[in-house]
Amino acid sequence: MNVKHHLDEATLVSYAAGSMSQAMALVVACHIAMCPKCRERVKDSEAIGGMLLEGLQPAAIKGDALDSVLAALDNEPSVNAAIAPTEIHRDRAVDARSVPAPLQDYIGGSLDTVEWRTIVPGVYYHDLPCKSERGGVSRLLRIAPGKAMLPHSHDGNELTLILQGSFSDEVGRFTAGDIADLDGDIEHQPLVDSEVDCICLIATEAPLKFSTLLGKIVQPITGF
Repeated sequence: MNVKHHLDEATLVSYAAGSMSQAMALVVACHIAMCPKCRERVKDSEAIGGMLLEGLQPAAIKGDALDSVLAALDNEPSVNAAIAPTEIHRDRAVDARSVPAPLQDYIGGSLDTVEWRTIVPGVYYHDLPCKSERGGVSRLLRIAPGKAMLPHSHDGNELTLILQGSFSDEVGRFTAGDIADLDGDIEHQPLVDSEVDCICLIATEAPLKFSTLLGKIVQPITGF
């Protein structure tokens, strides 16, 4: 797999620090499972963070601190996608046709078993039970060859990982393993240019900002 588009440095640092949302962390974890370069970069970020922690002076804590922590853990809701960076440090190669290991907890080992819902003919989605911030989405998106998303920008960050097929937009061409790590400064219109359906794993921090009247009209229907 020839990965050409990688994670932004700020995204890697946020992931290694455990400070990003569940939905965004899932996309990052899946990309890292497919990309040896970003996998090594995360290890470096974790090592730097570990050294910084070692240099901190211990702080005094209350005598009941342990009891408070245990009580908080007991009250924490159970979720499947609390993706810890160490879970995806795998040395084995990932087949382009397989589902990245972090995603298998949600859909199993094959994209063929996913239950798709139709947005419009040729564009389908499958929502994932990951938490997104400020009304963002966490979903798989499947788009037929020759189809395009409506032009849009972002209120916050958007992560899009290509699992199958490819698309092109104002940023470049993205194929299996590539990740589009975009912020609010980018407006784009992805067009599927592969001979097979393009399947992506996406997470957004907030609803998209469509630049056309049609996009604004259909936004409540699409869930974006």
